[in-house]
Amino acid sequence: MTVVTETSTPVSETAPDATPSAPPAPTHPLALATVTAPPTSVDGFVREFLRELNFGQGVSLQASTVNDQYLALARTVRHYLMARWSETLRRQRETQSKGVAYLSAEYLLGRQLGNALLATDLTEIVADGLSQCGIELADLRAQEVEPGLGNGGLGRLAACFIDSLATMSVPCIGYGIRYEYGIFRQTFVEGRQVEQPDSWLALGAPWEFPHPENARRISFGGSVADHTDDDGVVRRRWTPAWDVNALPYNYMVPGYRNGRVNTLRLWRAQATDAFDLKIFNSGDYEEAVRAQTFAENISKVLYPEDSTPQGKELRLQQQYFFVAASIGDFIDQQLPEDFDLAQLPERIIFQLNDTHPVIGVPELMRVLVDEKRLEWGAAWEITKKCFAYTCHTLLPEALEVWSVDLLGRLLPRHLEIIYRINEEFLAEVRERFGDDELRIRRMSIIAEHPERSVRMAYLATVAGAKVNGVAELHSQLLRDKVLPDFHEFYPGKFTNVTNGITPRRFVRLANPSLSELITDTIGVGWLTDLERLRGLEPFAEDEEFRARFRAVKAGNKRRLDAVLRERDGVGVHDDHLLDVMVKRLHEYKRQSLKLLHIVTTYDKIVSGEVDVADVTPRTVIFGAKAAPGYKMAKEIIHLINAVGETVNNDPRVQDRLKVIFPPNYNVTLAEKVIPAADLSEQISLAGKEASGTGNMKFALNGALTIGTDDGANVEIRQLVGDDNFFLFGMLEPEVEDLQTRGYVPSSFYEADADLRRAIDLIASGAFSGGDRATFEPVVSNLLYEDRFMVLADYAAYIEAQAAVDAAYADTERWTRAAILNVARSGFFSSDRSMRDYIDRIWATPPSF
Repeated sequence: MTVVTETSTPVSETAPDATPSAPPAPTHPLALATVTAPPTSVDGFVREFLRELNFGQGVSLQASTVNDQYLALARTVRHYLMARWSETLRRQRETQSKGVAYLSAEYLLGRQLGNALLATDLTEIVADGLSQCGIELADLRAQEVEPGLGNGGLGRLAACFIDSLATMSVPCIGYGIRYEYGIFRQTFVEGRQVEQPDSWLALGAPWEFPHPENARRISFGGSVADHTDDDGVVRRRWTPAWDVNALPYNYMVPGYRNGRVNTLRLWRAQATDAFDLKIFNSGDYEEAVRAQTFAENISKVLYPEDSTPQGKELRLQQQYFFVAASIGDFIDQQLPEDFDLAQLPERIIFQLNDTHPVIGVPELMRVLVDEKRLEWGAAWEITKKCFAYTCHTLLPEALEVWSVDLLGRLLPRHLEIIYRINEEFLAEVRERFGDDELRIRRMSIIAEHPERSVRMAYLATVAGAKVNGVAELHSQLLRDKVLPDFHEFYPGKFTNVTNGITPRRFVRLANPSLSELITDTIGVGWLTDLERLRGLEPFAEDEEFRARFRAVKAGNKRRLDAVLRERDGVGVHDDHLLDVMVKRLHEYKRQSLKLLHIVTTYDKIVSGEVDVADVTPRTVIFGAKAAPGYKMAKEIIHLINAVGETVNNDPRVQDRLKVIFPPNYNVTLAEKVIPAADLSEQISLAGKEASGTGNMKFALNGALTIGTDDGANVEIRQLVGDDNFFLFGMLEPEVEDLQTRGYVPSSFYEADADLRRAIDLIASGAFSGGDRATFEPVVSNLLYEDRFMVLADYAAYIEAQAAVDAAYADTERWTRAAILNVARSGFFSSDRSMRDYIDRIWATPPSF
């Protein structure tokens, strides 16, 4: 076994809790010391790494596996962060400055090792130290499995935001769920999506700190009745039927080289009575662990299938579970014992990331009124100042509602509270507008049809201090179309904060070659002040710089080629236009429109209408998961794979057109795909995409956008310029007008010969071995329903793609446009988003 000789101050293997109970007075001198970081030298790192390998993993270097080495490295690196984390928590306790509690059902974090090395500026030291041990850092980075705790943009946005808050030294604690399996691992079987468990915890989770001693009990069901308290006051008392424990797992969220480390706290469900030994000894093994299985289902998977009553109930259990644990944790653990709850809005703002955490509104009221015994009016005034709501959708079906029956059965006290909030709110509406029953029905938190239910977006709007959309167009439509009555009632409550992304992960980590080129050209500092990228604008006219920029893009394509060949057995050509559409599979995002373009190009090649030599060499990459119960989305995935198989194996195409759909698209793969892309597909129907953040990542990495005027595309186009953006399709008023007049998709099919040929080719069985029935559901959906007007925008999209081909043929013009996309996209930093939240909503300046 390797002998470690360096002596350093011991570091606890578990970090201090955010507000621990007062310990007994220490007597040993070392007990008085703060947590001390390991030495920042190559030799010091090697000693710490070998110590962790020997005594943490219990193996010698010679006997260690790659996973042993990765776990030892991860724990070694986190030691460097723990001193900063401890100091952050200490100073936060002392200052008690106002912070953000970010409540999100998703956190799509990505791999942690690279980000931790970047934050601590340890990459070179670690690489050199590992090399001395005969280990390649790249091999250990590849061993890490990213946590599957998010589905797409919502979860990645949450991760970007907490990164930025730490980098800006703003107090923040993120709250969410530690899903055992998270989002499913996507595989394809004969082209169809098959969901597999994502066992991200199987090989160890070295970045988390479990604190079972701080578990919270979360209750469900039961009944509510009057009771008289010790002071003779009649109050409502909830007597739950069952409960579970919420166990906290802490993650460090380091700021970029500023010494700040915030906390992400994720909750795991555990039965309060997990095991009945008496029943087990009787031989009924399943019954002995029934309670444990039932409880742990709550944190088993992200977004359980909710097409069944049981699935809906489990989703509501998840949502209440994590917000109740989080609100209780903050009030009981983060605040001093003598804290005056009337001052709570001066200490915290709970940010509701979409409607998933909105059940937190009645939960805070329950805590204040039932547990802390505040009067209703005082509690409501506090609550209204402690919440802010971000709406992430324009789709009515995505604005959550919960049936009164389900809420009443699962959370009876909360339903009572919601009824009272609604009663008092509607009284205010009547006072201002009189007995306008239509308005009252429209604005009621309680919907009466098609079933009696609670409209969670309405509850969040009534209770929130602010309501924000996530792009200028989205916020306008939110005010004018989704919640117009509420905007009229609360004109000062609505605001906009356009989304952003962290440049630390999505430029510096994902695209090191471009980052180096940027730093060589404009100097350091741009990673925390992304508007400095404007300094690149003059270099768009510099021939040498354009050549270097093209070399970076070609290198990124070769890197992606190597990744895909090892991962999926497919490759990309660095001389192809790399056309990328990666996002959740949903009809409104219109992957089917991209597919029709591919089929049209293929049809023109095989029919001889165009000479294959005249076709711009193009590789199209899709990346998307469909919700397990979303049948049409899964049919579209099947069709994409079938078209890809046919196109890729047809010798007539001569490799001028290629379609790749790597399964299980995630942050790790995104970090390779996005830097390599030439063209970013952002083609949702105008008025349907709230913002998008993939569009920002692609622009910042030098891809040009083909897109509609939707979501943040509008702001991207305004910033990068019309000449550097391929705009097509109807505007939102035109969409509304066509819907009003009556959209008949088949009329567009009849009027456009190219569209008709593409759809007929799919319908003929050309991509399904001659079986015309296989893709009939997709064809019928397009011809007779087409909710998101794919056929109406088809001709404009094909024309825009022709403009793409022409622009790409002019290498210097394309490179110039790509550079300007990078230079003019600094606005889309999540640091800027956080400044907007601070200025417009939170009032939480940096604390130290």
